[in-house]
Amino acid sequence: HAIDMGCGPSGILDLLADRAGPKGQVVGLDFEPANVALARQFTAVRGLANVEVRQGDAHRTGFPSASFDLVHARTLLINVPDPATVIAEMARLARPGGWVAVLEPDGGESVCYPAHPAWDRLTQIFFSAQEVDGADTFIGRRLPELFRQAGLVDIGVEAKADIYPAGHSRRTIRADLVRSMRPKILAAGIASEREL
Repeated sequence: HAIDMGCGPSGILDLLADRAGPKGQVVGLDFEPANVALARQFTAVRGLANVEVRQGDAHRTGFPSASFDLVHARTLLINVPDPATVIAEMARLARPGGWVAVLEPDGGESVCYPAHPAWDRLTQIFFSAQEVDGADTFIGRRLPELFRQAGLVDIGVEAKADIYPAGHSRRTIRADLVRSMRPKILAAGIASEREL
């Protein structure tokens, strides 16, 4: 039994369904109704009969304690206020001996070499826009501490730094994210239309 919290339109539901097998059960959970609809479509098209997608809040899922062998989240904690409450809920949902696994970025170590003033300003705009929603751009470095506070043991962390070649789509991810947050940035007065 596994749950993918904050699964979005697909998450890793297909990977979990494969690992759980026909006798296993996978739950996808997302707060946004549009994501739930897309995830349900994703599972239906792929014939993932052992997956159920539900709408719900990762802070308070409503599932009984110790319901899952694996509790998973990817890029959820960086986007929610009070990630400690979500981790505590994840720990509550995991069966004794089960796993809590997360994959979260840490935006503080994204660099441009050679240094460029426009990159530095773009980074500042991005961090400020994330703060508007209560997101913690530096959640990655805090995970071991948050796991310990939630009572988890045998904590392991793997840090990874990607270097993308010229022309790779991930080289522009920071600019793409700022573009997607343009209305919020303008409304909060973080940057002007001209600067953007």
